[in-house]
Amino acid sequence: MLKYHFDWGTVLSGRYLDWLLSGVVVTLEISALSLALAMFLGVLVAMLRLGPLGFLRRLAQAYLEFFRNTPLLVQIFFWYFGSYKILPQALNDWLATTNFEFAAGVVALGIYTSAFIAEDIRSGVRAIPKEQMEAARSAGFGYLGAMRHVILPQAVRITIPPLVNQFLNLTKNSSLAMTIGVAELTYQARQVESYSFKGLEAFSAAALAYLLISLFIAGAVNLYTRWVLRPAAGR
Repeated sequence: MLKYHFDWGTVLSGRYLDWLLSGVVVTLEISALSLALAMFLGVLVAMLRLGPLGFLRRLAQAYLEFFRNTPLLVQIFFWYFGSYKILPQALNDWLATTNFEFAAGVVALGIYTSAFIAEDIRSGVRAIPKEQMEAARSAGFGYLGAMRHVILPQAVRITIPPLVNQFLNLTKNSSLAMTIGVAELTYQARQVESYSFKGLEAFSAAALAYLLISLFIAGAVNLYTRWVLRPAAGR
C-alpha cells in the first residue's frame, strides 16, 4: 500500500510560508471590505422592501431575485470584464490606477452577499411587533427615524445567527476572487503548489487557515452576543 509522506516543512517555511501568510492577509482585507459593503446595501435594500413606495419595493425585489439566483462566479466575471462598459469613463480611469482585480472582487462579493443579508434583516424586522413602529411614529419619529432608532436595533439582535452564516459564507466565497487574479489565500496556495509540487500540503494548509478564520469569526460574534447584546437586551 502506497503511503504518502507529508512534507510540511517545505510549504510552511521560507517564501512559501510568506506567500500563504500574504494570502491570509488579502483574504481578510477583501472579506472585511466586502462585508462592509454588503451590510450597507443589505440594510438599504431591506428598508426599500419594507418601505411604503410600491415602485421601490418592486425594484428591491428585482435586485434580490437577480443577485440571489445568479452564480457568484458569473457576477465576479461581470464586474471584472464588463463593468467598464456601464461605468462612467472618469470612474474607469480612476479604477485603472488602482488594484482593479481587488476592487472588482469586493464589489461582486459585497453585492452578492447583500442580497442574502437583506432578506435576513427583513425577516428580523417583520418579527418585531407592529406596535413598536406605531409607538415610534406616535412619539414623533418618521419612518426612517423609527427604523433607525427603534426597529433595526432590535431586528439586528434577532438576525445575529443568520448574519454570522452570511459572514462565514462571504469569507469562504472570497476564494473565488482568485479567478480574476486576486492574490488571496487560495491563489497563493495554488502558487505554492506550482512551485513546490506539494499540492496536498499547500491546500491542506489553506483549508486549515480558512477553518481557523471561520472559527475566529464565529467565536468573536458569539462573545459579542453574550457580553454585549444579551446584557443590553436585559436592561
